[in-house]
Amino acid sequence: MDKKLLITLKKSPIGRPSKQREILKGMGLLKINKMVMLKDCPEIRGMVNKVSHLVDCKEFEGV
Repeated sequence: MDKKLLITLKKSPIGRPSKQREILKGMGLLKINKMVMLKDCPEIRGMVNKVSHLVDCKEFEGV
């Protein structure tokens, strides 16, 4: 089974550095409370770590 991450945008990217806004855009998080499910890989984990203060991340064991 593939592990996935359920990532939710909890805080607004307004006033944040452009790099953090680009990371959120790359993950598909453009609006508050939007959720995306992405595969659990080192690249995505690194992106989540850079914006951990703006997002909520949960591990999801899916098919």
